[in-house]
Amino acid sequence: MRALLNHALTSQGFDVAQAEDGEVALEWLALNEVDVVITDINMPRLDGFGLIEKLRQGNRHRDRPILVLTTESSEEKKARARAAGATGWIVKPFDPEKLVAAVRRVSH
Repeated sequence: MRALLNHALTSQGFDVAQAEDGEVALEWLALNEVDVVITDINMPRLDGFGLIEKLRQGNRHRDRPILVLTTESSEEKKARARAAGATGWIVKPFDPEKLVAAVRRVSH
């Protein structure tokens, strides 16, 4: 799935950095700037909810758009992600064109 995500975005000119889990993402994001964060909910060590909450607590990424890309589709999980600070929600499997459109929409 990460390879499909990478291809969908790089083929449209986006630079992409990927992390194996929420902890690695948090460490990398502490040192790097991005236009948009895309996270899954189900990740080892630090799930997407935790990642979103931690990013919103700091100054560096407090206002950064965060899209959730996940197989989860329950209203409860969507509400929890919104409460944590997620900007948008995309259910897997995703349509590459819709994903790119969502990234463009939140990054401009």
